Amino acid sequence: MTPHPSPHLMPAYARQPIAFERGEGARLWDTHGNEYLDAIAGVAVTSLGHAHPEIAAAIAEQAALLLHTSNVFRIGWQERLGERLCALAGMERAFFCNSGAEANETALKLARLHGRRAQVALPQVLVMEHSFHGRTLATLAATGNPAAHAGFEPLLPGFVRVPGNDLDAARQAAAQAPGIVAVLLETVQGEGGVRPVGADYLRGLRALCDARDWLLMVDEVQTGLGRTGQWFGYQHAGIAPDVVTLAKALGNGFPIGACLARGPAARLFSPGQHGSTFGGNPLACRVAWTVLDVMERGQLPRRAAVLGQRLLARLRERLGGHPHVVAIRGQGLMVGIELDRDCQELMGLALERERLLITVTRGATIRLLPPLVCDEAQIDDIVERLGRVLENVIEIGL
Repeated sequence: MTPHPSPHLMPAYARQPIAFERGEGARLWDTHGNEYLDAIAGVAVTSLGHAHPEIAAAIAEQAALLLHTSNVFRIGWQERLGERLCALAGMERAFFCNSGAEANETALKLARLHGRRAQVALPQVLVMEHSFHGRTLATLAATGNPAAHAGFEPLLPGFVRVPGNDLDAARQAAAQAPGIVAVLLETVQGEGGVRPVGADYLRGLRALCDARDWLLMVDEVQTGLGRTGQWFGYQHAGIAPDVVTLAKALGNGFPIGACLARGPAARLFSPGQHGSTFGGNPLACRVAWTVLDVMERGQLPRRAAVLGQRLLARLRERLGGHPHVVAIRGQGLMVGIELDRDCQELMGLALERERLLITVTRGATIRLLPPLVCDEAQIDDIVERLGRVLENVIEIGL
C-alpha cells in the first residue's frame, strides 16, 4: 500500500500515511508488520479492544443466520437490546440507528415534537459552546465549533448557544429565549478539548428543565458505556435525563447508534415520523448485546474508573513539570493534556517515533481514549511513550 491516499476517495480526512491490517486488544500491526499501542480505541469505539473473540464469533454466527429484514417486521435482537439498554440507562424506550449523528438527529426531532405539542411556534434547543454532536446539517448546527461550520452556512435555525458548565448562562437564556424546549449537552466535551462538566451543573440543568418543561437530552455518544467510569456520564451526578444518545462503543466498531427516552419523550413518535433502513438490524443488535455481555462480566465501567485514576496520576507525575503542559484533565479513561500551543503534528510524531496512537483536538489538546480492556502495564506504557513524544516537542521547537 502506498503512503498516499487513494485518488478515488474524497479528500474529507487528513489521514496519517499508515494502514493497519490486524489488531489484538490494545495492539495494532501495520501492513509492514510494525506493532503499535492504541491509545484512542478508534476514537472511543473499540472499548473491548481489537479482534475480540466473542464479538468476532457473534458476527460470524449471526451473519450466517440473518442480516437484515427491515423494520417492517419485529426484530427479536432489537427488542432484547432495547430492554437491556433502557434498564442500564434508566430509560423506557429505544430507537436504533447507525451512528451517533443519527442518534442525535433523533433526539433533535423529539425536541421539535415536544415543542410542537406544547404549542411553541419556533422550538429551540439550548446547546453549548465547544460542543460536538455530529456532521449532518442539524447536528452541525447544534455543534459549537465555528471551524466545523465553515462552508456549510446558512446553518439550520433553532439553536441557542451558551457557555458550557455555566448555569447562570443557561438561566439567562431561558429568560431571553421563550422558545427553548430542550437542552442538549455532553457530560465531557470530547472534541471540545476533553472538558468534563460539573455534577452540580448537571443537577442544576435537570432542575431548570423540570421548571420549564424542557427535555434534558444528554449526548453520550463518546462518554457512554463505561468510558467515564460509570455506564453513562450523567450517572456521576445522580440525575436521569429525558433523552440519551449512544453509538461508538455500543458496537465495538460495528455501526450502531441508539436514542433512549423516558417519560413523555418516549411516547412522542408515531409510525411514519421517523425511521431507519438499516437501524436495529439483527446483526448490529446481536453485536451490541455481546458487547454488553463482555462489559458487564468484566465490570468494565468500574475498571475504567480505576485505570483512569492511574492514567491521570501517572500523567501528572510524568508531565506535571513540562514547560508546555497547561492542564491534564479527564474522567475515567477519557483524558486530555492541553498544551500552550498548536500540536497537531504530535499525532504523526507519536506514530513515527513511539508507535503510539493519539489524537489532537481543538488544536492544542492531546486526547487519550484507551480501550477499557487495557492492563496496568499498558496504561503505564502509554504514559512513558507520550512522555518521550513531549520531550521531542522541546527538541524540535514545536
